[in-house]
Amino acid sequence: MTSASLWVQGARPRTLGAAVAPVLVGTSAAVADADGVRWGRAALAMVVALALQVGVNYANDYSDGVRGTDKERKGPVRLTATGLAAPAAVKRAAFLAFGVAAVAGLVLSLTVDPWLLLLGVAAIAAAWLYTGGPKPYGYLGLGEVMVLVFFGFVATVGSAYVQVEYVPGAAWWGSLVVGLLACAILVANNVRDIPTDAVTGKRTLAVRVGATAARRLFVACYVGSFLAVIAIGITQPWALLGLLALPLAVAPVRTILTRSDPPSLVQVLVGTSKVEVVVAVLVSVGLCLS
Repeated sequence: MTSASLWVQGARPRTLGAAVAPVLVGTSAAVADADGVRWGRAALAMVVALALQVGVNYANDYSDGVRGTDKERKGPVRLTATGLAAPAAVKRAAFLAFGVAAVAGLVLSLTVDPWLLLLGVAAIAAAWLYTGGPKPYGYLGLGEVMVLVFFGFVATVGSAYVQVEYVPGAAWWGSLVVGLLACAILVANNVRDIPTDAVTGKRTLAVRVGATAARRLFVACYVGSFLAVIAIGITQPWALLGLLALPLAVAPVRTILTRSDPPSLVQVLVGTSKVEVVVAVLVSVGLCLS
């Protein structure tokens, strides 16, 4: 029997900030145009985002584990590859999480706009096909693009839309604020895994362009995120509170540019997740004050 603690570790809780951040920013971007936060809708959006993140983490664990990609990988616990949980159990956990996301998304869609069901189906498909299916796009170097799309634009814009049923301009820029940092988390993860991914045929973007270019992409994601904060601040100055998180960016950027050992790169991943949450909270506060 796999312990509850191992299941929690397998869900990779340190990555869940990437799910929380876009819901915070998207909801806050709608505050200025709404009579108040529709808390029920915000809560459902948060459940969808968190369940999708947990689901994709388990699905990644299962698919990489059965393919043998995780056999020599360093980093957070891998349930399937290490034999800590049966592959079928990990797969069920992934689909259970997707089921939770589907139910919450169905309720939200029927409350706001049935067309949102199409986005929900696309998000679940993208979560599974990242490393699952016959041609997983994570093995083709498209992981960062899809993270920006779904954990940037879809999650942020969607969270704003369910509040006011249109998309405020700040939500589009907010998508870049959080989406680019979510991309940076994946880049850090893939830079760490270049040696093992390269020999197992997982052609992530980091494998395709090489470690040096991937590290530069990581820095570019940070720069783009904070430039997006400034773009929001042009019309809603309080959003510039997000720039207070700049000092937190120093350590992850410096580490990824100077270190190659897996433990240090894990800290880059964790540090970037923290930066994303802090930036999201600060920008959200600023949007609510503007």
